Amino acid sequence: MTPSPMPAAAEAKFQLLVDAVTDYALYMLDLEGRVATWNSGAYKAKGYTAEEIVGRHFSCFFTAEDRASDLPKRALRLAAEDGRFEAEGWRVRKDGSLFFANSIIEPIRDAAGQLVGYAKISRDITKRREREQALFQAEQRFGLLVQGVKDCAIYMLDTQGIITNWNTGAKAIKGYDADEVVGKHFSIFYTDDDRVAGIPKKTLATALAYGKYETDAWRVRKDGSLFWANVLIDPIHDESGKHVGFAKITRDITEKRTAQEQLEETRGALLQAQKLQAIGELTGGVAHDFNNLLTVISGAAEMLRKPDLPEEKRARYIDNIATTVERASTLTSHLLTFSRRRAIRPEVIDLNVHLDAWGEVLSRSLGSGVALSVKAAAAKAHVEVDPTELETAILNAAVNARDAMPKGGNLLIETRDAAYEGQPAVAIDITDTGSGMSAETIARVFEPFFTTKPIGEGTGLGLSQIHGFAAQAGGIAEIHSRIDVGTTLTIILPKVDRTPTANQPRGELAPIPAGVRVLLVEDNMQVLQFAEQLLQDLGCTVDCAGNAAEALARLQERSFDLVFTDVVMSGLSGIDLARQLHIRAPELPVLLATGHSEQLIGEGAASSLVLLKPYGAETLSAAIRQLLDRSGTLGE
Repeated sequence: MTPSPMPAAAEAKFQLLVDAVTDYALYMLDLEGRVATWNSGAYKAKGYTAEEIVGRHFSCFFTAEDRASDLPKRALRLAAEDGRFEAEGWRVRKDGSLFFANSIIEPIRDAAGQLVGYAKISRDITKRREREQALFQAEQRFGLLVQGVKDCAIYMLDTQGIITNWNTGAKAIKGYDADEVVGKHFSIFYTDDDRVAGIPKKTLATALAYGKYETDAWRVRKDGSLFWANVLIDPIHDESGKHVGFAKITRDITEKRTAQEQLEETRGALLQAQKLQAIGELTGGVAHDFNNLLTVISGAAEMLRKPDLPEEKRARYIDNIATTVERASTLTSHLLTFSRRRAIRPEVIDLNVHLDAWGEVLSRSLGSGVALSVKAAAAKAHVEVDPTELETAILNAAVNARDAMPKGGNLLIETRDAAYEGQPAVAIDITDTGSGMSAETIARVFEPFFTTKPIGEGTGLGLSQIHGFAAQAGGIAEIHSRIDVGTTLTIILPKVDRTPTANQPRGELAPIPAGVRVLLVEDNMQVLQFAEQLLQDLGCTVDCAGNAAEALARLQERSFDLVFTDVVMSGLSGIDLARQLHIRAPELPVLLATGHSEQLIGEGAASSLVLLKPYGAETLSAAIRQLLDRSGTLGE
């Protein structure tokens, strides 16, 4: 039904009402779309006065693009056909500036229902749109960010640990769709053991107490499979500071963990390959050194076969062989020290006393061109080391210093108080006035087989032996050098609060009762013959076996006072033999011979005694005497 015409008085009041509305543009259009009326709100929104705009087509408020698309005409047509047209879009003010408007157009009809014009209401919603647009864009960006992260499970928990949302990364990692986990407790991702131990609850408590919780641990997927996860939980608080939940980020780092393990394996393989390569590089130097030693031994042995050789020359050749064998043993010990397989005999010594006595030996070894001085500045320099290894280390350092001073120079060996890993220590500084070393050389000096000497003149084991000795003694070796100034090699050793071991007499054979029955077990024929002869020279009765199985058979046939066996043999080892004898004949003493460290022998030597190679009459007799005394099977 079409409304009746408004009385004049009411129309006047209505016009006052319309003009009082300043936040809305309220005006009328004729049938063609020309502005027929104008209110103060329209003036505020669009900038035109009534005199400027009445009679003009309302399309002047539209952008050029909207006019080109015939939007004004289309809006009037749709309003007439549908009874209403509403839209939001950019509109143009008088000054050409744009504002975003919400516009409504409704048809106006007379009493007969004839269309006579249009009522138009517009509102400037630019600020609201900017706020909404900014919020929408922020939410969109955040949503895209969260949902776009495929490598991380990002979701929220309420204060009790219930899952409240879920991203695509969480589905990719854990296998659940959002509708499968939202509303459930996050402990479903934990292993049974973790749930029994209350880990989920503890993680939330830790995050709330400390502001963060992070760990790497096993987590469970929907299909029950495990993955190694990096987990981060942060508490969420609202603007008032109230705790409202937790943000949880989980990454699947299984591949990273596997890759790390593979990397460690690869590093180990690479290290082994580097060792093999280094051993190959060492071959030339070691072969040269050993050929020199064998040449001396071979030549001396050949001369000793002559029946008419004077006694004086015979003694000299024997001394040459003994000295050469000692040098060969030293070279071998360098290799074993670096590989940590050389047997060591640590004892407590006073460094000040020991180095003072060793200084005389060094002086003769270095020659007249080097002025050696030894200074003891450390107080109570008691350390626990293998004296032979210490002397070898000092000798190696001194020889390197001599080689760095081809025209002669000064060498100072000095002890001083120091600290290592927070504990009292004593340092041995070996300082020369030689040519010095570059930083590149210093970076590699402790590497095995590294040498700056010509091929065949050095094995590259001197400084690595020093490094190995210091490490085995619980200390460290350091080096400082300046070109054309000199080098200081420092060996730092932990101090011990024990009295130095008394010096033992050397060169004497321990007394062994005549006729001691020894079962000798050795699979190397040359060593077997040598050991048999040595034992016989010591007054023992010897029966030989080529392996452990043969030895066990001999033990079934007769009785012995002692079993002397090599450790490394084909088939049953000396350790295996000692273990069996410990069960079958627990009272039978066993002497084990090895070139490795006693620590590598293990429990097999618990009731045995270990004799270190190379051995001679002195060490063998002492070991036999000690073993027999300990077992109590024989008297004096």
